Amino acid sequence: MTRNINKFVLLDSEDPAPPNEGKISTCELNSLPISKLYPNGDFPIGEIAEYTNQPWRSTSREKQEVDKLTQDVLGNLRRAAEVHRKVRQWTKQHVLRPGVPLIEIAKSLESEVWRLVEKDGLKAGSAFPTGLSLNHIAAHFSPNTGDKTIFGASDVLKVDFGVHVNGYIIDSAFTISFDTTFDPLINAVKEATNTGVKLAGIDARLGEIGAGIQEVMESHEVTINGKVYPVKAIKNLCGHSIDPYIIHAGKSVPSVKSNDNTKMEENEQYAIETFGSTGRGQVTEDLECSHYSKIGDVRANVRSATAKQLLSHINQKYGTLTFCRRWLDDEGQTRHLLALKQLVDQGVVTTYPPLVDIKGSYTAQWEHTFFLRPTCKEVLSRGDDY
Repeated sequence: MTRNINKFVLLDSEDPAPPNEGKISTCELNSLPISKLYPNGDFPIGEIAEYTNQPWRSTSREKQEVDKLTQDVLGNLRRAAEVHRKVRQWTKQHVLRPGVPLIEIAKSLESEVWRLVEKDGLKAGSAFPTGLSLNHIAAHFSPNTGDKTIFGASDVLKVDFGVHVNGYIIDSAFTISFDTTFDPLINAVKEATNTGVKLAGIDARLGEIGAGIQEVMESHEVTINGKVYPVKAIKNLCGHSIDPYIIHAGKSVPSVKSNDNTKMEENEQYAIETFGSTGRGQVTEDLECSHYSKIGDVRANVRSATAKQLLSHINQKYGTLTFCRRWLDDEGQTRHLLALKQLVDQGVVTTYPPLVDIKGSYTAQWEHTFFLRPTCKEVLSRGDDY
């Protein structure tokens, strides 16, 4: 498959850039794995918010007892969340520089995730490949082996990565650009995501959350090269519920108004992610695919020996977690493409191609993960940065 993205994102040598342009810092890494920093297992608690429409939950003895049953789950999620906070802080300070190839950013970020979470097969590691989507590419772009795409000083980069502990996933994303032109776009989407998180809660209706997100997002505009663009909510990208080892668990949280009266429920986990665009506000699949995952509970008669071997490798390394071709290469599966296609064709593995708006447009993303505890909402991925 051919790649036609590079010509749109090469660094302009006249663009301004901060010090150390094009170089990843060799600074000291975060000190210790998170489990060593908190040996008693009392990992930092996320942002706690009371259910404003059900304030009795915070004082209910019954709900407090039910809440105790979630502590093991929350322990796994809080450990993963602290890894996410540490890694994104380190990545912003020492890795994200104009001129750096996306593949170097991805590998540096993932290596630090694996070190801090103490990568251990299906017990701990990345929840999905690092998304590094530039400009009109909204989501699901991760560089394949040999990719030469560069992060330019006037690019808008979405950084979307996940961490899991025992299958419990933290999914959180941010947007960065070294060109202040795009600050209004980035801030609009950040405000919209925070609105979605605020509106979320037990018995909250998904369509009403989407309406709130859209209202905030589309109250903004951005001026690029003298032209004013309204910020549009990307209507076919949604937040989602999360289950152990399953990043998209069944419920979708829209970013626009809808008639979906489905309610959020007690002990559910969600990622609220919103995307804003200067383009159509609708994405389509395009470019070379990097993201794949095995479909749970699917049984197929895989006859090819190479496809069987690859499926065995996927089951052992990832289960139903999302993986990428670059990881397969690094694990010695260097001739996997035909076998992977066979698994996709037989409905055993699904693809997640990059999702793009029109060329020349710009998109931004922000995302948080939270858990609807019986007594309160805990925004697990909240940090000092966002």
